[in-house]
Amino acid sequence: MTGAGQAEAGTAASRPFLAVEDLRVTFSTPDGVIKAVDGVSFSLRRGQTLGVVGESGSGKTAMSLALLGLQTGRTARVSGHIRLDDEDLAAAPKSRVRELRGSSMAMIFQDALSALHPFYTVGWQIAEAYRAKTDATRKQARARAVEMLGRVGIPQPAQRADDYPHQFSGGMRQRAMIAMALSCEPELLIADEPTTALDVTVQAQILELIAGLQAELHTAVILITHDLGVVAEAAGETLVMYAGRVMEHGSTEQVFAAPQHPYTWGLLGSVTGLNRPRRERLAAIPGAPPSLIDLSPGCPFQPRCRFEDRTGGLAATARPELREASGGHWVACHLPDPDRAAIFAAEVQPAL
Repeated sequence: MTGAGQAEAGTAASRPFLAVEDLRVTFSTPDGVIKAVDGVSFSLRRGQTLGVVGESGSGKTAMSLALLGLQTGRTARVSGHIRLDDEDLAAAPKSRVRELRGSSMAMIFQDALSALHPFYTVGWQIAEAYRAKTDATRKQARARAVEMLGRVGIPQPAQRADDYPHQFSGGMRQRAMIAMALSCEPELLIADEPTTALDVTVQAQILELIAGLQAELHTAVILITHDLGVVAEAAGETLVMYAGRVMEHGSTEQVFAAPQHPYTWGLLGSVTGLNRPRRERLAAIPGAPPSLIDLSPGCPFQPRCRFEDRTGGLAATARPELREASGGHWVACHLPDPDRAAIFAAEVQPAL
């Protein structure tokens, strides 16, 4: 290979597989415009897992549906750039996005029982999803469905393929959803709360399954969850969302070991673990997430932040921009870096 060819190959290898820039999702309602996703940016490489965390209503699912081109309602508006392997899906025709969905990118939905059709067998649904994206015959698609059910750990896959979703346990339905999503070996997999309502043993099995298939297929994975333990176990990078915005972004080790944002402090303080002393009550974040229709001009977390009085009034009047606090660790907070470090060391870390 020539020097120019090597440089071009090296550039392609280092380029993010998914690059999201200033993504915004709004919905028009009689009461006003809902800003469900408000200027989110991040990138993801092949084989990498990005964990997205935040309370309900923080914009996690709205963002994921926009990435797949599924925010198509009459009141929905999507803007920004979504570059998948350097192709801008936000500007692409709907037919092109539909062509890529299922083959190049796929999603594991939160509620497998609702996502799977109750009137059709599990095997038939996987086979039809496979046929929609390939030239496979019905016989070939059926064989692929059985193969995928076996790969995700369903016992006796040839027989269980003829069962209906209600005949599967919660964990098996989730495995069937994973089999369907991965049947065409997509390069991007979005898993929206894949372990919700599953016991801890099944959760571990599902995460191990996704990680194993990711290693085999070199798939880029976005793991959306409110479970910080799941993110700590499975994600290399973590994105913390609140009110449709990114509050913090960095490696999972950075976010968990040296969190920078008061909202992240609150999330970490609201969960318990075996390595922490038992106490009577968990430290819940006071208040509730704000309305996404009438957001204040300041930091969206300001009404719930214990430290907003230390920003000199900026928290109430100006939106904090996402900036790099340290190498690869980004935060949107008005607290100066030295003050934030001192608060974390003296007041937050001892309670975690």
